[in-house]
Amino acid sequence: MSATDSLAIGQRSLGDPDIRYPLWPPLLKGCPRTSSDTMSYPVEVEYDMARVPEGFGTAAGTGLDRWAPLLPPLHAPSLGEGGTPLVGIADGLYIKDESQNPTWSHKDRLNRCTVSAALGAGAPGIVVASSGNHGASAAAYAARAGLRCVVLGSAGLPPAVASFLSAYGAVVLPVPVEHRWPLTERIVDEFGYFPVSNLTPFHTGSSFGPEGYKTVAYEIAAELGAPGAVFVPTGYGELLFGIWKGFSELRQLGRIDRVPPLYSCEPAAGGPLAAAIRQGVPATGVPVGATDAYGIDCPVNGYRGVVAVQGSGGNPLLVDDAQLRAAQAELAAKGLWVELSAAAGLAGLRSAAGVPESFDGPVVCVSTSSGFKDITVGRQGTLGPVDPSWDAVRARLDAAGIKAV
Repeated sequence: MSATDSLAIGQRSLGDPDIRYPLWPPLLKGCPRTSSDTMSYPVEVEYDMARVPEGFGTAAGTGLDRWAPLLPPLHAPSLGEGGTPLVGIADGLYIKDESQNPTWSHKDRLNRCTVSAALGAGAPGIVVASSGNHGASAAAYAARAGLRCVVLGSAGLPPAVASFLSAYGAVVLPVPVEHRWPLTERIVDEFGYFPVSNLTPFHTGSSFGPEGYKTVAYEIAAELGAPGAVFVPTGYGELLFGIWKGFSELRQLGRIDRVPPLYSCEPAAGGPLAAAIRQGVPATGVPVGATDAYGIDCPVNGYRGVVAVQGSGGNPLLVDDAQLRAAQAELAAKGLWVELSAAAGLAGLRSAAGVPESFDGPVVCVSTSSGFKDITVGRQGTLGPVDPSWDAVRARLDAAGIKAV
C-alpha cells in the first residue's frame, strides 16, 4: 500500500464496540442501535491495524498527510494543517501551540476530515452551527474544496471570526442559539448539505472529524515519546478523545509503552464532563453560568470525553475565569498570545484540585487557538497618542518600571 492510503475499514460504536457499520456513509447522529432519546453514543472510525506500514509517520509531506494510513480518506485538499510547534516554557513543561494552524486553531485538524467526509459523500456543501473557531475553520476548508458553506452563528461573533467567514465567502446566518441545531438539520434535509456540527441531544458529531485530532498525539509522541500527562481545554470532548485515541493506537503499534493520563479542563461555570464522571453516567447536561471562555462553555458533554479521561487514568478539572486569565497572562509572558478558552490546559495544570504533585515525564498543555479569537479583541479601544517629548516618554517608561542604565 502507499504511505498515503487510508486503512480505514468501517465505523464502530462507542456504546458497544462489537457493533460495526460500513465506512460509508459517515454516520451523522451517532450509533443508531445503542442510542436512545435519553443518551447518544458516538461512533468512531476503525482501521486495519495489522497493515500499518513500518514507516508510519515518515511519509513525505507535512501535516495530516503524514499520518494518512490511520486517518479516514483525505479527499479534501490540505491547507497545511498540523505540524504545530511544541514550545517549552519551563523545565519539563511544553505548550502544544495549535494557534499555528491555518485558521489559527485546532479545528483545522478536524475540518480537514469532516470536509473530506462531505466530499466522499457527494454533498454539495456543508453546514455548521458555530460562532467561533469551528465555523471559521469549516468555511476555510469548504472554500479550499470548492464547496458552499452555511454558518449558523450569533450576532456576537468575535471580530476575527467574522472577518474569516467574510473572507471565505460563507453564508452567515446569525440566529438565536436555540435555533442553530434545528436549522442545521433542516438545511441537511432540504439541501443535502453535510453537517459538520452535532445533531444529537448529547454530543456525537461527525465520526470522521475527531480522527483528525489523533495527529496531536502522534506529533507529541514523535518529539517526546509518551509524556507524563496532557492537559486539554475541553468543550464537547472531541479533541480530548482524539488525543487519547492517538496515544492508544501508538501503544497498540508498540511505538510508546503507555497512554499518558489526560486531564480535561472545563469552565467552572458549567463543566458537563466533570459532572458526568462525578455522577457515573455517560453524559449529562448542566446549566452554564457566566464565563468569557465562550469556546468551551458547553451545556452538555459527549461520551467521547468520558472514554478519554477514564481510559487514560486522568481526571476532569474545572477552572474559573480568574484562573484562565492568570494562565493566559503566564503564556503571554512567554510570547504566546492565546484565546482565553485556549489557556484552560495550563490553568488546569496550575489548579490544585485533582492534579498530582509530579508526573512520570514531561507535561504538555494543549493551547487550542490564537488570542485574536477572543471575544474582546477589537472592543477594548486603542492606545491614544503620546507626547513625543523626551520628558513625557521618560515618564511613561518610568511608570512602566523601565529603569535607565
